[in-house]
Amino acid sequence: MQLRLFVFHHAGGSHLMYRDWPALFPAGWQVRVPDAPGRGMLTLAEPIEDATALARHLLEELDGELTGRFAFFGHSMGCVTAYELTRLLLAEGRTPPVWLGLSGRAAPRPDGTGRTFRHLLPDAELRRHIAALGGTPAAVLDDPELWELLAPAIRGDLKLSETWDPVWPPTPLPVPLSVFGGRRDGISPAWSLAAWSGATEHFLGLHLFDGGHFYFLDDPAPLASLITREAARAERVRTVSGAGAVGR
Repeated sequence: MQLRLFVFHHAGGSHLMYRDWPALFPAGWQVRVPDAPGRGMLTLAEPIEDATALARHLLEELDGELTGRFAFFGHSMGCVTAYELTRLLLAEGRTPPVWLGLSGRAAPRPDGTGRTFRHLLPDAELRRHIAALGGTPAAVLDDPELWELLAPAIRGDLKLSETWDPVWPPTPLPVPLSVFGGRRDGISPAWSLAAWSGATEHFLGLHLFDGGHFYFLDDPAPLASLITREAARAERVRTVSGAGAVGR
């Protein structure tokens, strides 16, 4: 099947971690990993530290590609990006993604508890926290010049994710949604991932892998295979439920 998959990166990340992903998906798929402003191909752009503003930026940047059959997958901060962009598309009467995949990010809690403010940590503590999560080379964390260069983007992304305060529980999305995570993820345990089920009319389930927050880093192939299957499941769910595209 033909599908355009948008992969939204984690806090402090860029397209670089996902540069090998296109080869892991069916030949008919286009895999896009847009960089948030301030990193990757957009290093010189002003960073965006608000989830709604980032969604609007991406809507403008990706406008011509958000048509036909497309899907979103977001990891960690990328979950917020993918979810907010989906909501924005629906609010503007446009075609939503055929499938939404959220990975490594706890769902918001109705009472607002459980929020962290790691973006306010002193440098030494923040570096230790980032190191414990994995996903960032030690050479970056141990090199003062590299850290000084990358720290603003990391803090800005963490601020975006940690100050995101959506209405919860939300009006369920008419988009099939799957959730993914690592069994040893200390910041997004399984129960907090499962709570995303309330965000959709068509919850396809929680899928756990061995590993921590970046459970897919060493070998993304199993995750890519499951994403492929879940997107196909979403198509069947939409057909049975009669959910069609809206808007343009």
